[in-house]
Amino acid sequence: MNRYGRSDLACESFSESEDLPKGAKQLSERVGGFGISRLHISTEEAARALGKPCGTYVTVECGRLGSISEDDADCLAHLLAGELRGMASRLTGLVPDADFGVFVAGLGNAELTADAIGPKTVSLLTATRHLREHEGGLYRRLGCSSLSALAPGVLGQTGIETLELLRGAVRYVRPDVVLLIDALAARSCDRLAATVQISDIGISPGSGVGNHRLAITNESLGVPVIALGVPTVVNSSTLVYDALTEAGIRDLDDSLRRVLENGKSFFVSLKESDVITHEVARLLSKAIGLAFTAGY
Repeated sequence: MNRYGRSDLACESFSESEDLPKGAKQLSERVGGFGISRLHISTEEAARALGKPCGTYVTVECGRLGSISEDDADCLAHLLAGELRGMASRLTGLVPDADFGVFVAGLGNAELTADAIGPKTVSLLTATRHLREHEGGLYRRLGCSSLSALAPGVLGQTGIETLELLRGAVRYVRPDVVLLIDALAARSCDRLAATVQISDIGISPGSGVGNHRLAITNESLGVPVIALGVPTVVNSSTLVYDALTEAGIRDLDDSLRRVLENGKSFFVSLKESDVITHEVARLLSKAIGLAFTAGY
């Protein structure tokens, strides 16, 4: 496995040739032409071995978003919607109906293309919480859940930790579940904009690029948290290491190892990242709409 790159993806915490540690279990299937794997980490020993917190991680292999057909994109949106509803129901013990509230937080910097998935997705959502508050009859006829949304920006823009902003909003809105949307970092270039991850362990904003912020979790917010993300960047050291591996150079000498581990690496995204970000936001907003605001 490539050790010279950070990754937010649980599926990259081990290689296919490795046996999972005791306390971790993965089940895989294909649905509608898409590969789905469900990794369950149930013990602290397994969590330490894999470098991921205990919880459930659902990974959907979808092919490069922006290149799949409209029919496949529609099928994928319905698949993700089912996963989101199922996880929300499991975490809360409730059915996402008219009495159910979901608060969506679009994390990231809207001014930075590769980090803008969260804010752009939120901009495409249809909020319904205000209808439940002020137009109860119409709200009930629509047959949807109560959805509220916020793009809190990043610390460098607001001077406020994202967790602090979300705590205030959640304390007032009192949703049944919080859905976090964020751009992720991958270790494999092939996974950029080609993998969707859903998990129930929350998010540490910026952790994939080494810029750790306060973790947004069930414990820190006081309500169940679902994280939904797509990888958009990869570490430059990963690219160099992959190129060396393809050239047959697997045993690195000290000079190469120092270059890869000097901490001066940077992160790169796909050249068509603007198109990709738009397509990902469109997909995720549709999936969330199908899950919570399209009727049930």
